[in-house]
Amino acid sequence: MKLKITLTRSLITRKPNQRRTAHALGLRKIGQTVVKEKNDAIVGMVNTIKHLVSVEEVL
Repeated sequence: MKLKITLTRSLITRKPNQRRTAHALGLRKIGQTVVKEKNDAIVGMVNTIKHLVSVEEVL
């Protein structure tokens, strides 16, 4: 199972750990989308910035 993660809100004025988490996922610009394999580490990162991203499950 994979996750399609899209950055929907700006990283400006966010806490440093939230910015670093988004960058670690490969998200830099609003509207940018990445597809990552679903595992505990990725799910934890998404939970850290869940208010900034939209997430869909992809087969």
